[in-house]
Amino acid sequence: MNTPATPATSSTVAPAKPQPDARSSYKAFRAISTRWMDNDVYGHVNNVVYYSWFDTAVNATLIEQGVLNIHTGTTIGLVVETQCFYFAPLAFPQTIDAGIRVAKLGTSSVRYEVGLFAQGEDLTAARGHFVHVYVDRETHRPVPLPAALKTFLETLT
Repeated sequence: MNTPATPATSSTVAPAKPQPDARSSYKAFRAISTRWMDNDVYGHVNNVVYYSWFDTAVNATLIEQGVLNIHTGTTIGLVVETQCFYFAPLAFPQTIDAGIRVAKLGTSSVRYEVGLFAQGEDLTAARGHFVHVYVDRETHRPVPLPAALKTFLETLT
C-alpha cells in the first residue's frame, strides 16, 4: 500500500524586508537633476528612470576618473543583473544625490550598489545594484578588469 508523502517542514526564514541605507554607507556621490518628463501620471518619478540614474551615476564617475572610455576603449561593461528597492517617492523638480559603492570586485565583473537620496536627506529613497561584466569591445568575451579601473574601484569598496 502506498502512503502519501508527508510534506517536509521548512526551517528557512523569510529574508528580511529591505531597508533604506544611510548616506554614510556610500563612498562617492553624483548629483542628478530630475526632469519634467521623469514624472509619471502618479506624480512621481517612474521606476524605469531609477535604472537610468544607476547607469548614469556609475558610468559618469568612471568616465570622469579616466578609467572608462566609451568611444575608443577596448574594454566595455555589460549589465547582466539589476535590482532596485523603493522606499520613498522622488519627483520633479528635486535634485537627486546618487551614492555609489562597490560591493563585489571580481576578475571581470563588478557589483555596484547605488543609493538614491532626495537632496539633503540621510536615508535612501531607493537603493539597488547592478553587475557589470567587463568584456572586449570586439569579441564581447569577458576580460580581466584593466589595472587602472580595478585600482579606482578598490577605493569604492
